[in-house]
Amino acid sequence: MILSVSRRTDIPAFYSEWFINRLKEGFLYVRNPMNPRQISRIELSPRTVDCIVFWTKNPANMLGRMEELRDYAYYFQFTLTGYGGDMEPGLPDKRETLIPLFKELSGRIGRHRVIWRYDPVLLSDRYTAEYHLRAFAQIAESLAPYTERAVISFVDLYAKTKRNTRGLGVRAPGREEMLYLAGEMARISAERGLDIVSCAEQADLQGVGVRHGSCIDRALIERILGCRLSGGKDRNQRRECGCLESVEVGAYHTCLNGCKYCYANFSDIRAREGAALYDAASPLLCGSVGPEDKVTERKARTLRREQLSLFE
Repeated sequence: MILSVSRRTDIPAFYSEWFINRLKEGFLYVRNPMNPRQISRIELSPRTVDCIVFWTKNPANMLGRMEELRDYAYYFQFTLTGYGGDMEPGLPDKRETLIPLFKELSGRIGRHRVIWRYDPVLLSDRYTAEYHLRAFAQIAESLAPYTERAVISFVDLYAKTKRNTRGLGVRAPGREEMLYLAGEMARISAERGLDIVSCAEQADLQGVGVRHGSCIDRALIERILGCRLSGGKDRNQRRECGCLESVEVGAYHTCLNGCKYCYANFSDIRAREGAALYDAASPLLCGSVGPEDKVTERKARTLRREQLSLFE
């Protein structure tokens, strides 16, 4: 079983104590966002958790607790973009804080286990194509010794994204703009020895040097574990997503980074309300089990194929 921690919220930034407590107790609860009365109990034994994939924009609160992850395999998806406080109001300064944190994390766990994400790419009068290319090049120059891969994606303007970015003049890149940006980012990455992939993109960018990637990456997890994995594509994700199947442990409407392009928060007010329900000792992130809730054990199984075929 692969744990996704988390596409729905920034657990390393805001809820690391809760997650470490859950590892110590050996289980956690996850509420089904489509059926809120349905709660899954997830076993967290190192025998069944093959790998943990952390998603974060600020791992500062996690760095002091890395020793508590010693029984688990894991890696980090670390988002670092060129946006300012108008777009990412909850984040500290990139140069002064986040880039040094990226380097420190990489130094602790290895450059192959910290993936740099520059996403989503959106355009406005302030954030032009040339702005992105300058920012991408500057960040790539800083991070190249500390990571092996860059991940890019282009914004999807969902209804909530349009509402939260109202007044910022945001738009999605057109096809030609997308190809231009992807091609230049591929060139910048290649010059610095970085592999570059896309995340859940409908557009085929391979012609300009960007192949389709997988954030829950079978090949990387096999490299970390030293064995092959079974398992298929994650059917809970978009068709374009190439991720290996995983179990999501986060909760929507709980992230306090405040990024205007975020699809996981309905609004800043809703996120603050959700975060106010946080209890580090609860098995459920940002909430409690009510009398009408039904808790069901989710069957967990390892994906490890310890015995390799002679033909592999």
